[in-house]
Amino acid sequence: MTSDESSDGPATDRAAFDALVEASFAVQGLLGRTADRHRLSLTQLRLLGILRDREPTMLDLARHLQLEKSSASGLIDRAEQRGLVIRKPGAQDRRTIRVAITPDGRKLIRRTERALAQPAAELLAPLTPRQRRQLTGLLRDLLGPDPLPSS
Repeated sequence: MTSDESSDGPATDRAAFDALVEASFAVQGLLGRTADRHRLSLTQLRLLGILRDREPTMLDLARHLQLEKSSASGLIDRAEQRGLVIRKPGAQDRRTIRVAITPDGRKLIRRTERALAQPAAELLAPLTPRQRRQLTGLLRDLLGPDPLPSS
């Protein structure tokens, strides 16, 4: 057995990464089509998904979305103009700005979640419930702790 055939070698790492990339393409495609149908950019869809259960600061949101502060501000401006989010002063430090989802934003995220339910089920259909739990655990291990804790 060569090192490329070893279960712990570079070929295995490459195969795992390739599979992760292919899965990412499938998920990104699904999210992109859903965002388009709801007149959202993929980043706006991500924003609403993040805001479902938390109210991060503008800075934390920019970091999590990997955006420059000015790009994050523009993203929030556009979402705010659509009535999907609001800016709120921080409780302890009023100079800190938090971003929260509005009732209209919550309705839209529920519609997108319903739209994603069937395609997501089809994507995961080849896996048994046990394998799905394993996949969830493995991905959580891979990604590490949530940098934006729930509010």
